Amino acid sequence: MHELDITRGNHLVDPSLHIWGWEIPVYLFLGGIVAGMMIISGFFLFRERYRHTRSTGTILPFLSMILLSAGMLALFLDLEYKTHVWRMYATFQVTSPMSWGSWILILVYPALFLNMLVCQPRWMQVRVGLFERWSEHMHRHPVRIRAVGVVNMLLGALLGIYTGILLSAFGARPLWNSAVLGLLFLVSGLSAAAALVHTFTPDRDERELLAKSDNAFLTIELFVLALYLVGLITSTRVHQAAAMLVISGPYAPVFWVFVVALGIIIPLILQSLAVTHRIQHSPIPPIMVILGGLILRFVIVAAGQASHWTRTAQLW
Repeated sequence: MHELDITRGNHLVDPSLHIWGWEIPVYLFLGGIVAGMMIISGFFLFRERYRHTRSTGTILPFLSMILLSAGMLALFLDLEYKTHVWRMYATFQVTSPMSWGSWILILVYPALFLNMLVCQPRWMQVRVGLFERWSEHMHRHPVRIRAVGVVNMLLGALLGIYTGILLSAFGARPLWNSAVLGLLFLVSGLSAAAALVHTFTPDRDERELLAKSDNAFLTIELFVLALYLVGLITSTRVHQAAAMLVISGPYAPVFWVFVVALGIIIPLILQSLAVTHRIQHSPIPPIMVILGGLILRFVIVAAGQASHWTRTAQLW
């Protein structure tokens, strides 16, 4: 213990305990929002909303591919040895969340591609006749379309949960040691995805459906977030000290103002008034939800790296 305090705890030896920069929270956010859009688009396949010319179901798979690629680019930028990335796919480690996540990310692309072929945008139908013929073949077999929807929803749920499990597997960071973190990131991703689609869908019924869904997701997210914090403050002293970093510590102002108030509670109130037709729908609440989901990842990643099994307990 004496050796730990003098050498490895010395700021001249270890100037920073922060290993991850902006790339990881951006990757977690984009992965979560893609997971939410996969679940939403899979649900649209069941409701056959892809048949509606004004439905966003025709562009969600394409948009998901773009956002997921941007997220993987951020993850690639964070890698120390970028030329060794192929090694992640040379094996599969059952006990490694990173190994699971690497393979889930690879499986997501073909699932999104199949979804995109079912819900083809007009530009694809005109320019690529092969895809149009394949889509017509699929539409003659609705069971196969539902199967594509199931695959997208399952992989979307796995992707959303994985973004939280990736952090909770790090036992050295007490703030991340919670089984609820995967559920929190999944619900937050669903909320951000519903808010994003809500902002640009031209279909009025779809806007109402997504706004109501987002209200449900925000309510669940608020309870899961409370459950996450309660689980920490009722655990060991180290976990209690880690929770205080966001409850009353240096990360508390950003957490309570931008994540809880502006990212969940206020948008929930405004959208509840909108779906009951007391006020007009506005893009402001969905934008607040999206920014709140992004800031949540930044707070959790930064505060988690600041939490420590020795220093955190001493500071509390």
